[in-house]
Amino acid sequence: MQLDVITLSIYRLNRSKEDLEAAISNHESGFYKVAINRSYYAIFHAIRAVNILDGFDASKHSSVIAHFNQFYVHGGKFDRDTYKLIDSAYRIREKCDYSDFFIASKEDSENQIRNAKEFIMRVENFLNA
Repeated sequence: MQLDVITLSIYRLNRSKEDLEAAISNHESGFYKVAINRSYYAIFHAIRAVNILDGFDASKHSSVIAHFNQFYVHGGKFDRDTYKLIDSAYRIREKCDYSDFFIASKEDSENQIRNAKEFIMRVENFLNA
């Protein structure tokens, strides 16, 4: 069954919100690395919700982010500081997932959750415009 892009965009945004809720839950339980991971995925799926509107999708995270940055940030549809939210989430998630001795703090987790909330709000405003 072929989904239309609007339905797929809504699905991906809802998935983004679920990841944000998982991030909050893990943060509250003291699982800061997992919270950071889920907050990154909340941002990532929100990006995919936007990208699909022009038919773009990719398996590589860097490609998904690059497309969004090129067409939506540099294209003026999102503020330039939006890319900073994405980049910081990507970098700290990589440290959490792949660096053996990285210790994620409660503050790191709080910052990433705050960034994910902000990013999702921006995406929702864009999609509802």
